[in-house]
Amino acid sequence: MSTRLSRAELTAQYLDEVKRRGISAGELVSTQPESVGLRSFYGGRWLSRPLFIGTEECEQLANDILTMHAALTSLPDKLYGGDLAAFARSVGMNDVQTSAVLRSRGASVTKQSRADLYMDESGFKLLEFNMGSALGGIDQSDMARALLDQPVLAEFAQTHRLGYVDTMREQVNNMFVECGFEYGSRPVLATVDWPSSYETLEPYMHHFATRLQEMGIDAHVGHIGQLEVRDGGVWLGEVKVDIIQRLFMLEDLLEYPDAPALMDPILDAAARGEVKIFTPLDSEMFASKGALAMLSDEANRQYFDQQTLVSLDRILPWTRMVRSGPVTLEDGSQAELLDYVLSHQEDLVLKPTSRHAGEGVLLGWRDDTGAELWEERAREALDGPWVVQRRIRPVPELFPMPDGDPEPWIVNWGVFTVVNGYGGVFARALSVESDLEVVGLVTGASVGCCLHVLPEDSDVEPGTALPVRKQ
Repeated sequence: MSTRLSRAELTAQYLDEVKRRGISAGELVSTQPESVGLRSFYGGRWLSRPLFIGTEECEQLANDILTMHAALTSLPDKLYGGDLAAFARSVGMNDVQTSAVLRSRGASVTKQSRADLYMDESGFKLLEFNMGSALGGIDQSDMARALLDQPVLAEFAQTHRLGYVDTMREQVNNMFVECGFEYGSRPVLATVDWPSSYETLEPYMHHFATRLQEMGIDAHVGHIGQLEVRDGGVWLGEVKVDIIQRLFMLEDLLEYPDAPALMDPILDAAARGEVKIFTPLDSEMFASKGALAMLSDEANRQYFDQQTLVSLDRILPWTRMVRSGPVTLEDGSQAELLDYVLSHQEDLVLKPTSRHAGEGVLLGWRDDTGAELWEERAREALDGPWVVQRRIRPVPELFPMPDGDPEPWIVNWGVFTVVNGYGGVFARALSVESDLEVVGLVTGASVGCCLHVLPEDSDVEPGTALPVRKQ
């Protein structure tokens, strides 16, 4: 079978095969795990098929996301002479957050990230770029394994030479490499959330810790208020911790007055070398949508080579900080930014620079976003930590439904990078009929994985995960 089949061709052929065999959506997901931990996080909402992507499409997508990661992490040096504080403030962080970032820096910026993209008529387009240890969908590879227990998909994977990346094992490799531990050393890790969300997330955290135990890490769970700094180390109860897997985020510093009191002792211990943090807080600077605005700004194109610019132009929509004064548009013309935002509401979205999961996003084209509300929010955002971004019009993908006929869904492609490079894809999707346009877990999205066509020279067995290269 040719390895040149595209995403669209693979999808069409699989849908035809499912229809020919008369298999229902319920049967297709019947092998997905029913654990309490997974249900607590994903709600048991499984996509009825994986996403598919061809060899060349996957290579270009991976290259574009890795190029984006490299471009983002180069910004402090290119634009601010290495001044991280100046960069942090420019992407919308306040003094408390900036101080936390400067005290929690790794030797190098983590390679662990997840770019969230829609597919429009011209290709993949970036919604946001997430970086660090608090990324959902790391266990998409478990979803792939479960779906492949169904004969129809297993046979299709064999026929078309499809495989997947084991993102969870890649994350474990990230932990060992970036925290400086050797394989076989079995470091003690505490997966740590914020107190207010811990109760909700705890069942999933226990599930995740069990999976880490299977992969050579002595994993425990808790929240940051349960950590103690004493006796030359950081402790969770009676367990001395080598690595803190950080699920708490910089935005917690904005919402909780006592946040610094919880976070500062841990950051101080890490600065003294008493514990490793996976990942340090500096990763969140580069995940700010303010950093995307810097990459989108034509004034900064001079700092990047042509190959990088072509890659960025392919996936990054027009994005600008909401600032007073003139702004340059895609065609090279200029306009007063606020005037342009108010007169082009149907084609724009307002986003806070450092929020996650669609929080605070205002879509200008929605019927429930009236002109008065749009103007009010745009004026409130002016000269604050907000960006305005060009609307992306996603092309729906078809998924088998319970009645057997496929229906169109909007898909958020979450593309991971890891120490080894490309880290697989976490799929989230909502039906077009739902009329929900922010696709994420908080809006009730169903979740899944992605299978890609293996290169012709690959010796990986189709239907299995790529082996992890241990660094």
